[in-house]
Amino acid sequence: MAKVKPSKKGAKGSSKAPSLAAVRNQIDRLDRDLVGLMNQRAKLAHRIGQIKESAGQEAYDPSRETEVMARIVTFNKGPLSDCSLKAVFRELISGSRALEKQLRVSYLGPAYSYTHLAAIHRFGQSVELVPVGTIAAVFEELNRGHAHYGMVPIENSTDGRITDTLDMFTRLPAKICGEVQLHIHHHLLGRCARADVQEVYSKPQALSQCRNWLTKHLPTARTVEVTSTSTAAQLAQDKPGAAAIASIQAGVHYGLNVLAENIEDVQGNLTRFAVIGHHAGQRTGSDKTALMFEIEHKPGALADSLGIFKRNRLNLTWIESYPIPRSEKGYFFFVELEGHQTEPRLRKAIESLERRAVRLVILGSYAKTAPVD
Repeated sequence: MAKVKPSKKGAKGSSKAPSLAAVRNQIDRLDRDLVGLMNQRAKLAHRIGQIKESAGQEAYDPSRETEVMARIVTFNKGPLSDCSLKAVFRELISGSRALEKQLRVSYLGPAYSYTHLAAIHRFGQSVELVPVGTIAAVFEELNRGHAHYGMVPIENSTDGRITDTLDMFTRLPAKICGEVQLHIHHHLLGRCARADVQEVYSKPQALSQCRNWLTKHLPTARTVEVTSTSTAAQLAQDKPGAAAIASIQAGVHYGLNVLAENIEDVQGNLTRFAVIGHHAGQRTGSDKTALMFEIEHKPGALADSLGIFKRNRLNLTWIESYPIPRSEKGYFFFVELEGHQTEPRLRKAIESLERRAVRLVILGSYAKTAPVD
């Protein structure tokens, strides 16, 4: 019986590993296909914009975009992370929206403040992002028609409510049509060595949120309050012996070194931002609604009002009181509850509350969101 000669295979078999050039050619072909598909999607988005315009609807629908992002991650099988995929689609949606209408969004600036980062997360960078100096100015830009939307902080998990935002809701008409929950990571930034830091600049809330770290690690440094974390980074860029508490993005923008990372005293520090506009968000099935109301200043009035939500089996997710401006007594109450204002149970509760209230304003309904970094 004749012997069968072994085949002359290499240690890894006869198939050759693809060359670098071959893999790059595959990537080039995929890039071409992706560009074509993205432009096809943009054309369809533009068609939707035309349909909306004919029907007198808003071009920007934050509830719909939240739905799209939630659906996209269900398709993801890796290796890209959900966060990376969302970032790609955020800019794709932002660019597609710009074909329909160039949105102007005001935010509490300057650039690379945490509010700016929240605005980028929600709107992408294919919009005109307009920094203003105060929360009041964000509302005023919207009210005067100088901006289509605004981005303002509404509460922080460490410091609580943002008083200036609540105050402006009592003064000017604005609807909450979306939210961004942003994990806040504070970094010590500067051009000098950490041992040479003599002054630390930041806004009051950031300094408060890092008080214990500063006391322990920079006990002799003077803390200086400024209007924003970005302003602090700009000052640290130019002043010897100065450092800033700000975002890592602000540090990159101003050419600062990271002297210490994540110096916030409470891990999980979260700020919630409200997208304000002229219309509430559409119903998604996973929504929240915010109300502002004033009731008579008498015993039991608040308990009776809150009992309405209990009787209608509505879960409150947020409640704040705010003194009525220029009044010796009396409060506005801000509440947020699960559900959309168009749902029957919630409509019934609002009607009941309206009969008891001196004043009631539906601030808006919007899709629930998960915290992001």
